[in-house]
Amino acid sequence: MRATITQGTGKLLETVELPDPEPLNGELLIKITACGICGSDLHLSDALDFPGIVLGHEFCGEVAETGPNVEGWRIGDRLAAFPLVGCGECTFCLDGSTSKCATSNQLGLQRPGGFAQYTTLAASSAFRLPDRIDDHHGALVEPLAVAHHALERTRRDPTAPVLIIGGGPVGAAVALWARHLGAKAVIVTDPVAHRRALVEEAGATATIDPGTTDVATEFARITGHAPGVVIECVGIPGMIQHAFDVAAIDAAVTIVGVCISQDQLVPLTALQKELNAQFVLYYRKQDFTASIDALTSGVLVPDALITGSVSLADLPQRFQSLKQPTTDCKVMVEP
Repeated sequence: MRATITQGTGKLLETVELPDPEPLNGELLIKITACGICGSDLHLSDALDFPGIVLGHEFCGEVAETGPNVEGWRIGDRLAAFPLVGCGECTFCLDGSTSKCATSNQLGLQRPGGFAQYTTLAASSAFRLPDRIDDHHGALVEPLAVAHHALERTRRDPTAPVLIIGGGPVGAAVALWARHLGAKAVIVTDPVAHRRALVEEAGATATIDPGTTDVATEFARITGHAPGVVIECVGIPGMIQHAFDVAAIDAAVTIVGVCISQDQLVPLTALQKELNAQFVLYYRKQDFTASIDALTSGVLVPDALITGSVSLADLPQRFQSLKQPTTDCKVMVEP
C-alpha cells in the first residue's frame, strides 16, 4: 500500500510503499477514504524525532477485511474511526473515556494512522456511518467530537452566549455545535479576516477582530453583558491569560487549545473573579455518537470547515504549506 510517513523532526513527509497491514484478533482492516489534517499532526511532525510514523487520526473508511472474532461487520461497511485504543477493561474505557486509560494509544501516533491507503482498527472503536454522511463529513466526526466534548464539559446554560477565542478548525467546530445546542449568541474572536468569515459561515452570530477592538467591551455591546462562557481554542502562550482577562465574574473558562510550550499566568485574575477553569482533551465515545447522529439528521452542516483535498502523492508539500499562514481550515487527504 501507499502511505505518507514522517522522516524526522521538521523534515518533509515522504510518500512510500509499505506492506499491507493485517487485522489481528478483534480488528478490522480499513480502506481509508478520507482523513483530515489536524493542527496536532503539524505540531507532531516538528516536535517528534521519530521517522516512519503514519500520521492522521481524523479518518473514515470502509471495511476491507475482518480479523478473527469480529461480529457485526461486513466487507464494504462504512465507518468513522475512534482513534484511541485502551485496555478495554478499566473504568475509563468502560465509560467511553479511552484517552484516560493508562495504556491508551492513538492511531496516527503510537499506531499507524490515516495518511495511508489502509490501516487496522479495533472493531470496538469503529462507528458505523450511514450513507447520508459522505466521506469528508465522515472524517469530520473526530474534530466535531472534540468540540462536542468541550461544550459538554463546560459549566453553562446551553442558551447562554458563548465567546470562542480562535477561529481555526476547532473554534469553527465549537461554534457549529454551540449554535446547534442552543446558544443565543456565538461570538468568535480571531485576528485573521478569512477565519472570521469562515466561522460566520459555520455558525457564529458575530466575530471580533482582537487586533482592533477590545474583546470584552465588544462582547458586552453585542450581548449586553461580559462573557460568562469563554472557550479558548488557540493553544499558544498567553491565550489562557487572555481568556481569564476577558471573562466575567463567576464565568466558565474552558481550555481546548493544546499549548505545548511553557506559559505564564497571573492566578490573581482568576481568583478575583472566582472563575471555573476546565481543561479538556479528546472526547468520549458518546461524543462520536452525538456527532454522527447530528450529521445524519442534517442539523450539523460542516461544509464550511472543508477547504481542500489532497492525494497521498501531493500530501508532503501540501502538509508543509499548512505550517505557514494559509486560508485553509480543514484539508482532506484522499488516499
